[in-house]
Amino acid sequence: MARPRKPHNLHVISGTDQPCRRDAASVDLPLVAAVPSPPSWLPNAHAVKEFERLAPILHANKLLTEAGVSALGQLCALHGKVVQLYAAGEAPHASMVAQLRGLLNDFGLTPVAQGKVKPLGEKEKSNRFASNGRKRNA
Repeated sequence: MARPRKPHNLHVISGTDQPCRRDAASVDLPLVAAVPSPPSWLPNAHAVKEFERLAPILHANKLLTEAGVSALGQLCALHGKVVQLYAAGEAPHASMVAQLRGLLNDFGLTPVAQGKVKPLGEKEKSNRFASNGRKRNA
């Protein structure tokens, strides 16, 4: 199974955007203008608290799009259910944990996923020893 392509906005943020990598069929979704409030359908207080914690972080790093708000809500709802199960002394099903982990990766919220996205404004350091194909005059 092929690995899914990284969205264009993540290439822009990480400084690896190149015209040859752009997928002609991809869509650049609009970023949210302001930090959204939690959806009314979130199942419990743990989910609402997680939404209120993550939404500002994702908004500040320009990772939250209009279409991604519902996916963030799903992530937070699942997080809330997992926390409820742990609080009740029960363990969540492996599929719940795997789904939660997948959603966290989709938003760049795990250590491995964080390494793929650089903070906004950070530039790669250039190699001062690289000649860029030019020869020095002696």
